[in-house]
Amino acid sequence: MDSGINICSMKKILVVDDDTHIQQLLIEELEEDGYQVSTTSNGKEALALLVNEFEKPNLVILDLRMAEMNGLDTIDVILKLQFRFPVIIFSSYSSYRNDPSAMAADAYVVKSSDLSELKKKVHELV
Repeated sequence: MDSGINICSMKKILVVDDDTHIQQLLIEELEEDGYQVSTTSNGKEALALLVNEFEKPNLVILDLRMAEMNGLDTIDVILKLQFRFPVIIFSSYSSYRNDPSAMAADAYVVKSSDLSELKKKVHELV
């Protein structure tokens, strides 16, 4: 079955979130929009993937509160390693918006059942 989508030209998104329901929802929504989506459960796993993967994602969607390594620490390492892809913080907590590490992200979207703002930011940044 040919979907007409060239896998090689698909933009890659890495979702870093410890909530498997959020991971699955974003996979479904973003793949429907033509993106290739990978997931990890925390910053430590994401950084291991980013350092070891030959082809980097075109965008990272990053939760803030996670075990092992939170999103703020993760974005600090992403910046130090000088990765060249946009990062969207996708968090339930708007209170971190003014944190210096959070301000380094390309966008900050507060989680809600309506994913239109997140999807809009993804389309703008990719």
